[in-house]
Amino acid sequence: MILVMDSLEQKILAAFDGPGARARSLSGLGDPAIVKGVASQLVERGWLRTTESPDTYLRTEEGRLQLAAPRDVTIYSRPGCHLCEEAKAQISPLLREFGARLTEINIDEDPELHSRYDYDVPVIFLGARKAAKHRVDVSQFRRQLRDAESPQG
Repeated sequence: MILVMDSLEQKILAAFDGPGARARSLSGLGDPAIVKGVASQLVERGWLRTTESPDTYLRTEEGRLQLAAPRDVTIYSRPGCHLCEEAKAQISPLLREFGARLTEINIDEDPELHSRYDYDVPVIFLGARKAAKHRVDVSQFRRQLRDAESPQG
């Protein structure tokens, strides 16, 4: 289920996009009481995680996906995975054709993603929705990209 975010939720999740912004304080993003309340809701949804430091959070991969445009493609893979390489080769021409952006995530660098996708790579998301795993049906992926809302709106 994809939930509609308000602008403060988007602002909080986007605050983690900068370099070195894996864990961060949310101070300076607005009224502290309101920001803390919204952050608590994002934690409940699984989009943020609390840390040992007070008022410091980590954005989860689910939180990153919430900001993905409809034609943003994320592939969860690992080095040396022949199915991952095959999937990337298959979707590469479609990414160019539709102007889609690819983000590749190495699941071996994140214990939670490793646990979740260890035996399922590659897993491909289109926006915040899972589009494929193990193998790509190129015709279906083309339809999914075609039917995705244009990134410009």
